Amino acid sequence: MTQGYTENQKVLDFVNASAELAQPDKIVWIDGSDAQIDALREEACSTGEMIRLNQEKLPGCYYHRTAENDVARVEARTFICCRDEKDAGPTNYWMDPKEAYPMLREIARGKMKGRTMYVIPYSMGVVGSPFSRIGIEVTDSIYVVLNMCIMTRVGFNCLEALGKDGDFVKGFHAKCDIDPEKRYIMHFPEDDTIISVNSGYGGNVLLGKKCFALRIASYLGRKEGWMAEHMLILGVTYPDGTKKYVAAAFPSACGKTNLAMLIPPKHYRDLGYKVETVGDDIAWIRVGEDGRLWAVNPENGFFGVAPGTNDHSNPNALAATRKGTIFTNVAIDPSDNTVWWEGLTKQPPEHLIDWLGHDWTPASGVKAAHPNSRFTAPAVNCPCISPEFNSKTGVPLDAIIFGGRRATTTPLVYQSRDWNHGVFVGSIMSSETTAAATGAVGVLRHDPMAMKPFCGYHMGDYFAHWIEMGKKVKNPPKIFNVNWFRQGENGEFLWPGFGDNMRVLDWILKRCDDKIEAQETAIGYVPYAKDIDIEGLDYSVETLEKILYVDKERWSKEADEIAEFYKQFGDKLPQELKDNLATLKANCEK
Repeated sequence: MTQGYTENQKVLDFVNASAELAQPDKIVWIDGSDAQIDALREEACSTGEMIRLNQEKLPGCYYHRTAENDVARVEARTFICCRDEKDAGPTNYWMDPKEAYPMLREIARGKMKGRTMYVIPYSMGVVGSPFSRIGIEVTDSIYVVLNMCIMTRVGFNCLEALGKDGDFVKGFHAKCDIDPEKRYIMHFPEDDTIISVNSGYGGNVLLGKKCFALRIASYLGRKEGWMAEHMLILGVTYPDGTKKYVAAAFPSACGKTNLAMLIPPKHYRDLGYKVETVGDDIAWIRVGEDGRLWAVNPENGFFGVAPGTNDHSNPNALAATRKGTIFTNVAIDPSDNTVWWEGLTKQPPEHLIDWLGHDWTPASGVKAAHPNSRFTAPAVNCPCISPEFNSKTGVPLDAIIFGGRRATTTPLVYQSRDWNHGVFVGSIMSSETTAAATGAVGVLRHDPMAMKPFCGYHMGDYFAHWIEMGKKVKNPPKIFNVNWFRQGENGEFLWPGFGDNMRVLDWILKRCDDKIEAQETAIGYVPYAKDIDIEGLDYSVETLEKILYVDKERWSKEADEIAEFYKQFGDKLPQELKDNLATLKANCEK
């Protein structure tokens, strides 16, 4: 049934076992060719699974609705299944593989009857690169196939790269009944296996993305001496042609995609500065022969949140969606068969078909697009995509940036004293909730390195892996923290953000080259206000000094809060982080 495409018996055994369990009517292997993709699009449109959009205005673009109960990642249904519960750690949901495998087999048994099972050979990273890892996902969803063909590098060259005996990450996905009570996204890091059932939403079923590229890859990275991180990668080209590269980690709603696709202020552009996107979400990082850290984006596309994306907030992301894109759970404008979402234009159209398929007007009182509606766009569409996007060796990192959404306490930018202090800075990353969201202002939601939902093993061991990586690097990138979200007494943001974040990036890269002094504070090195370029901004040095100020009293309370947060990691918390916390406390008392 499955012979002919590969001689790798492990692949054949996995595909045959999946088919035996789910009992599809037929099996189709995905070669990634344009002809096959076009045929699958036609089939999906004929069944109503997808809707063809206006091909003149949005060539190659299609629309899909998920089930109403299946619109986002479900962390409470996402498990790490390792033999010892202690290895999953306090930040993951855990299930014993001896319990998980039989349960999942029971849920998936016979669920592909009357359906086709698609076999997707794909690579995270450029095929043939030392960073590349191969996965095989089986699925009964054309939507998944077409998304994976955008998000990853799909084709039979992945099977050739595996050869007769190569190992791969096994991914089994079955829509089953889209039953939220039996929805599970299960990771078996010790077995290189991912199983997803009863979901059709991208974040739960595009198994190359968070499931493989972060949860499984973080485990592999620790085992093999590299890193899988929830980070954008961008490049800055200077007027003299010099290039610098930065990786940055932010929790959701903290401006990650905007920074990845940043457009510098006019006077920077006039001087010849340019920012290019290597990746918007995930970085795989290895130690290079030159003793530096080198990073690649293992993905091939962008799976972005649509609402709020517009010509002002992120023109490059919007441009990336103009062809070859799949839109999920946005609204359709029936006047010209295009798409719309909140924030796309200041005034909504007078009539739309909303994400549930209902007629919608501005008076409807509900959102036209789901708040987590998505676009899946080829990265090559992005006007600022880096020429290094398809590099097999990746790019050398000059800086690593962490950041969160903090109304007070954390300054606009500060630099860690050294690598281990930088790991401490990443480990204490947090964002504050707002009154509108929770009824309480300033409640800290911790998200170390923006990896809390995505680390495939114990986070204490993850911190220790960061410490170990620092020992392997002769020339480590410098580590910084940024906060674009400092607020004034009336709740107004004190920093303009968006493209003006280039001004902070500029200071960071000058510090990496030791071209500029900084003031040492209780938390690390903070800029002198005179060294942040505010040319062309209606902005005062006084305001800048206010958002660079380090309040020891606030940080003393922060240190107590960090101590509480750290308790959950027990004896797995590295001594280096304990030492840095002690230093912070002592500095605040001076």
